[in-house]
Amino acid sequence: MRHFEAIRSHVGSIHRLRQNEPYIISFDLELPDGRHQGIYLAELEDADGQRFLRLSTPIGPLVGVDARRCLRFNWEQRTGYLAEADLDGSPYLHLCENRPYDYLDERELARLIEELGATGDQLEQLVNGEADAL
Repeated sequence: MRHFEAIRSHVGSIHRLRQNEPYIISFDLELPDGRHQGIYLAELEDADGQRFLRLSTPIGPLVGVDARRCLRFNWEQRTGYLAEADLDGSPYLHLCENRPYDYLDERELARLIEELGATGDQLEQLVNGEADAL
């Protein structure tokens, strides 16, 4: 898994892709109790030309979220962070993780997707109540 096309091919063989563009794909991760969580994978490049895979999942609307709680969450996490990104033109809180391709294999990618999906769903329930909005 040294490039985005390998990620696309692997993930597309497991999940039905909702979005399939040159440097971004998305799909719904099925969770226990009939819940699901939208997962987005995108390729990023740093100033030195090193490429990374960004995994993200929307948590809920950013409106009304206390920024101090988000920063405290980020400080306490060993992996993953909260960020703002647009979803259908509205600011949304996302749980994200960036990983260099050098350390990704199928097993690690599956672990990251499952962890991000489960944690994202838990955070979504905290922000939105029990609703499975995303």
